[in-house]
Amino acid sequence: MTRSAVRPAVPGPSRPSASTARVPFLNALRADVPASLVVFLVALPLSLGIAAASGAPVMAGLIAAAVGGVVAGSLGGSPLQVSGPAAGLTVVVAGLVQEFGWAVTCAITAAAGLVQLLLGVSRAGRAALAVSPVVVRAMLAGIGITIVLQQVQVLLGGKPAGSAVENLVRLPAALTGVELHSALLGLVVIGLLVMWKYLPAAVRKVPGPLAAVAAGTAISVSLAPGIERITLDGSIFDAVTLPDLPVGNWGAAALAVISVALIASIESLLSAVAVDKMHTGARTDLNRELMGQGSANIVSGLLGGLPVTGVIVRSATNVEAGARTRKSAVLHGLWILMFSVLFAGLIQMIPLAVLAGLLIVIGTRLIKVAEIRTAARTGDLVVYAATLLCVVFLNLLEGVFIGLAVASVFVLRRVLRVSIDAHQARAEQGGWRVTIAGSCSFFALPRLNRVLHAVPEGVDVLVELNADYVDHAFREAVLAWQKQHAAAGGTVLLEEYGNTAFQDAAQNAPRRQETQEFPLPPRNRRHTGGPLPEGDRKAAEGGLTPEDVDRRAGQPPVPSILQGVDRYHRRHADKVSRHVQDMAHGQNPDTLFIACVDSRVNPNLITSSGPGDLLTLRNIGNVLCQEGQDPSTESALSFAVNALDVESIVICGHSNCGAMKAVIEDAAGAGPALGEAFDAWLGHARPSYGELLDGHPVALAAAAAGYNHLDQLGMVNVAVQLDKLRQHPTVGSALSAGRVQATGLFFDIATARAIRVTTNGIETLGGVPRPAGPGGEFVETSSRRGQRN
Repeated sequence: MTRSAVRPAVPGPSRPSASTARVPFLNALRADVPASLVVFLVALPLSLGIAAASGAPVMAGLIAAAVGGVVAGSLGGSPLQVSGPAAGLTVVVAGLVQEFGWAVTCAITAAAGLVQLLLGVSRAGRAALAVSPVVVRAMLAGIGITIVLQQVQVLLGGKPAGSAVENLVRLPAALTGVELHSALLGLVVIGLLVMWKYLPAAVRKVPGPLAAVAAGTAISVSLAPGIERITLDGSIFDAVTLPDLPVGNWGAAALAVISVALIASIESLLSAVAVDKMHTGARTDLNRELMGQGSANIVSGLLGGLPVTGVIVRSATNVEAGARTRKSAVLHGLWILMFSVLFAGLIQMIPLAVLAGLLIVIGTRLIKVAEIRTAARTGDLVVYAATLLCVVFLNLLEGVFIGLAVASVFVLRRVLRVSIDAHQARAEQGGWRVTIAGSCSFFALPRLNRVLHAVPEGVDVLVELNADYVDHAFREAVLAWQKQHAAAGGTVLLEEYGNTAFQDAAQNAPRRQETQEFPLPPRNRRHTGGPLPEGDRKAAEGGLTPEDVDRRAGQPPVPSILQGVDRYHRRHADKVSRHVQDMAHGQNPDTLFIACVDSRVNPNLITSSGPGDLLTLRNIGNVLCQEGQDPSTESALSFAVNALDVESIVICGHSNCGAMKAVIEDAAGAGPALGEAFDAWLGHARPSYGELLDGHPVALAAAAAGYNHLDQLGMVNVAVQLDKLRQHPTVGSALSAGRVQATGLFFDIATARAIRVTTNGIETLGGVPRPAGPGGEFVETSSRRGQRN
């Protein structure tokens, strides 16, 4: 072997050979060229139809399609999105052509592109998505209805009016004076498009719109040669129109620029987001996409084309056809340009009624019944209906603004809505109960005052506050009512169990608190209440405890545990019942959880489990006994494994364990005198202390992680109990057979984190750092410290 053959490689970026670099390009091109041809065949008739519906020169649709493909495809941020003229702007463009003329409309398109470009440069891409989706869907549905009403006039042989209302009024006259050949051609196209998806797959390889337009045109040549057709004034180059500035009415022109820019941006970005969900490739850069769309509209406007947006129909076709890169969109634009130059004569053979049939189907497909059902199911039907009706009967811009306003009102109502109710408590409880839940702001003051003043004077009142937001005005209103109620001889107890504190609204700016993922115990804050003797600190603090209320009523204080049960019945029992109804006749837990009796350890909380998930066994020190020494433990293990077929058994220790502390003190001769039974029970944990002194791997790992001597013993004890499980006659065989898994946990109370304990090491779950040392500084602990090889 030569020396050069064993020369080590030099680190650094490798440079692929020319042939290697060419392979991905050729592979992508093999996929992109066929996909671009399919998209071209779909885009061609759609572009012609949209131009005709907009009242613009027919070639303006092809100019926009070519520019959208080449410019937006090259510069945009969505690799697989295809851009061109879209039905969503048809109504807007038709109105602009009527008001300003075609040349000024081109200038508005170019100016809108400049606005889009600036939005992209200023990185406002994601901000443009801050529009309620239901408003966008209703806008598209309204556009669809407008297109259908307009093109029905053409299909029947008439001329479309300028508004949906006029087209609707003219419909009876158009039906009585129908031009038969035109109507039949349009119906043939509609029928073909509706039935196309039911035809064989081999036939459906040809895009439906192209086949329908071709079939309708062929039929018209032989059966209706005199029917009205598309007329062109020369080639695509002759159709290039330089934009012109408006003569006066600059305010309306500026509003039109903003309208086109916003609608085109929203439609393009929503389409790009939808396309991202259809493939697993690179995600869209929304700001770059805005700049690409803006550049395309500038070029299209300067050349006399329609406004350009991202089009979901063409984009979905592009993805389904197997496109790999943006080259597909660019090539589709080039094919449209070549067709427009070489085959313009074919375009003039297409009847207007054929395009009308195509556009009626396009408009109908913008109205999605599933979206209406979703709006009804999610409570947005009013927003949907308001937007749709205003788009159809007013105009697109006003419809969108009104829809957004209605949507905003609904959002405010839902976000700021607060539930306030007052009712008399059960006879055994006495008094009245006021429940307040939600965002407590000044918007709720009218309802708050109405409900509070419905409470009779002189009664004891419990106010239950479950709020995620409380402002100063709301707090002041509650306090004012409290003083009035106390003056009439009543008492008020405020009980909080929400995410924000009532007293915080007195000194701090209100803010919404994070939602708690699990219910915490309620806070009996002394914020309100009746007058107390002068000098009483509780009177200065302004409130009563539950014991105060009982004492003033001449009753013995209710134990706190019963108060908790009462709160459970009031707040949670109805919700819990829905989850436990299926378990009323039996249990099926998947885990036996063996834990210490320590009150600070909550197994369901640690494991994110609920009723019926855990079979829990608790004792002092979370220990297992030798066979026959403790019938309680033995029966629980046997019941879990043999009767319930649990999948796992967990042994969970915890930090600062009293049992482990007693073992250490007992070894030093200074243990507490807690009786013979307690001392005998500690005998089950003393072997763990011996393992700690002998340098158990878990002890070494815990020491390296910064845990103190007591917690090291707690972790070693878990490992020792895991070993006992494996030696147990009942559980050991189940573990060996793989029917049951054993897991060790250690709950660090100071950090509220659980650490996994194995028989030879510890693992941090989730890579969470823990405090070490008296200073509380955090140290990062690596996973599986001290594992044996």
